Amino acid sequence: MTVKNHSEMDTVLEAIKRANEKYKLDTTKLVQKIAELEESSKYEQSMFYALNQISMGDPNWTFLAANLFLNDLYQKAAKYRGYNHEDRYGDFYTLLTYLTKIGIYSDDLINNYTKEEVESLDSVIDPEKDYRFNYIGLFLLADRYLAKDYEGNIYELPQERFMIIAMTLMKNEPKEKRLAYVKEAYWALSNLYMTVATPTLSNAGKSFGQLSSCFIDTVDDSLDGIYLNNWDIARLSKDGGGIGIYLGKVRALGSDIKKFKGNSSGVVPWIKLINDTAVSVDQLGQRQGAIAVYLDVFHKDMMNGFLDLKTNNGDERRKAHDIFTGVSIPDLFMRKLEEVDSTGRSIGEWHTFCPHQVKQIMGWKDKNGTPLGLEDFYDEEDEKFFTEKYEEAVRHPMLPRKTYRAMDIMARIMISQLETGTPYMFYRDEVNRKNPNKHLQGMGRTSIFCSNLCTEIAQNMSPTTIVKEYKDEEGNIVIVRKPGDFVVCNLSSINLPRSIEVLARLIPIQVRMLDNAIDLNTISVGQAEATNKKYRAVGLGTFGWHHLLALEGIYWESEEAVSFADQLYEDIAYYTIRSSMELAKEKGTYSKFEGSEWQTGRYFERRGYKSERWSQLKKEVSIYGVRNGWMMAIAPNSSTAKIGGSTDGIDPLYAVEYAEEKKNFKFKVTAPDLDHNTYNYYRRSRHVLDQTWSIRQNAARQRHIDQSISFNLYVRHDIKAKDLLNLHIEAWKQGLKTTYYVRSTSQSEIEECEACHS
Repeated sequence: MTVKNHSEMDTVLEAIKRANEKYKLDTTKLVQKIAELEESSKYEQSMFYALNQISMGDPNWTFLAANLFLNDLYQKAAKYRGYNHEDRYGDFYTLLTYLTKIGIYSDDLINNYTKEEVESLDSVIDPEKDYRFNYIGLFLLADRYLAKDYEGNIYELPQERFMIIAMTLMKNEPKEKRLAYVKEAYWALSNLYMTVATPTLSNAGKSFGQLSSCFIDTVDDSLDGIYLNNWDIARLSKDGGGIGIYLGKVRALGSDIKKFKGNSSGVVPWIKLINDTAVSVDQLGQRQGAIAVYLDVFHKDMMNGFLDLKTNNGDERRKAHDIFTGVSIPDLFMRKLEEVDSTGRSIGEWHTFCPHQVKQIMGWKDKNGTPLGLEDFYDEEDEKFFTEKYEEAVRHPMLPRKTYRAMDIMARIMISQLETGTPYMFYRDEVNRKNPNKHLQGMGRTSIFCSNLCTEIAQNMSPTTIVKEYKDEEGNIVIVRKPGDFVVCNLSSINLPRSIEVLARLIPIQVRMLDNAIDLNTISVGQAEATNKKYRAVGLGTFGWHHLLALEGIYWESEEAVSFADQLYEDIAYYTIRSSMELAKEKGTYSKFEGSEWQTGRYFERRGYKSERWSQLKKEVSIYGVRNGWMMAIAPNSSTAKIGGSTDGIDPLYAVEYAEEKKNFKFKVTAPDLDHNTYNYYRRSRHVLDQTWSIRQNAARQRHIDQSISFNLYVRHDIKAKDLLNLHIEAWKQGLKTTYYVRSTSQSEIEECEACHS
């Protein structure tokens, strides 16, 4: 137990007094109870009591528990840092110099900021803002993110973490403006108006780790490509990134290798290799790696093991239980699902091919003579490039294929989803149609093959290849690789219930923070580093949607909710694009801006932006450009939403009252801001709500998001196949780019990637 400067009774009474001043809790029994306890157990027993009082009828006990926990944090930090805990916070400059000296902090901050500047920022740190946290939010922040020494002793306090993040992200700004930017970033973070992504929250200012959340790679169809991809993802996984991998170019089971027939083992053994990498290369010693693999629904291995990778039936030697799966689906496949005969029976046929054989036999090539496959085409709104190539492949008498009813493939997909939550759905035509940077490939040529681990990232992709291998003058073996577009995204999210009135002020500093993270990041994979700088992609997202609806008095299943989503996310898009344009004025555009749909104005036309403010912004973007090739993506935001005291991402609440459980804790939690007014807007929980309304809301916001959205479908375990199919068809028809998990009531809680939580 921590040594205190005064009694445990005093400490507990201070917390009770502070909580009672705001929340008027009936703490009579607690005060009586702790008076009877031994001095050394008063803190633990009062904490236990407070946590057990949290309920629908008295949700504010969470803040008393948070106050108790805060007092304990203050005393521990004071003990290890050597100051009086009654001051709550010690000297910031002393903390900075000590943690730099022992190697916890990087020396960048102490080298970039003068003592006078640090002292100026110290005066801005406001301990009172610690009392904004509920218990679970404060616990998660302290447990996972606050800086500790090598023995695990707490040194950093919450407001110091926020200030360190702000100083790190603004350290390269012009010195005459830098402190103002740091203070503005601290304002945004300390008021919980926003959160940064988990890697940034954890690693900013420290001497280890990187800042980006998401990475996506395209695997070349070669032994070198497969094994070098594994090496690359191992290094990124070690540093805490969530990873997506596209395997649609890798030849299928039974294809030829160097013209020897039937020798290819297909994608499943390589996925098992990826699975082993995810398990064996953990993330900073905290959790195993998190990797999603995607395959096209027209790939021959789709029905030959891919859809069974995570299920509990079949050959265990062909399983990969620790990875996540996603299916890339063209519009044509969804149309085939709707083909029926006179009796209503589905009759749409679907053919699957080996990508290697398609390239060999069809003879499609780009302007440089590089062979192309079906995966290299997509359907535009008015020109069906993929459909034409697919039908041409179907007609070719020499091209091997396996043929199924489209509905049989979809049935296998849905069976897997109800059992495991996956595969994710990636609607490839819609993603590529709405891509603002498709100009680099040309009309009808696929730029984006898949999404990331959490299905919110959609950026240009291409495989890295080996150009040559040789010995240099010293006898060293040198491998020269031609870098592909290895997707990187840096995430941050708006806490909607707290910040809806300050969006015009918040978003510019948030976009600046995200953009600066690109230049500050140290990514271990060279082609990812190059892609990060090339496109300067960021992903501004949101969380707390259900919380916001409850505060606004809007029911989830309502036209009002759909309309509100449309209006709110249009405002967020406007402020985000304007902020990127203003940064481009100041710092220059991303390198591939010329010819993009940002530059031509087609981006704005596709979304029907015709109002005066949008017309003016469209004109300014054409003149000044934008700083970031992609700007918006809505991540799951589970952990950081709890730190922000709100609901996850865009998801409906699990229940008005429930137990939040992870590996090292189990706490009772209630809906945020729960009272007699908000209860009715929370009471229909996620598995009860009509998912059609969720799809319609998400379609309304997707119109304004240039990347995608982590969007879950919540269903009962006994849902009829026809009803689940209709939800998928509705999502596709409404223009969703991706769907994330299908979460049924029979599944145990699914482990998510925490890198994308922002």
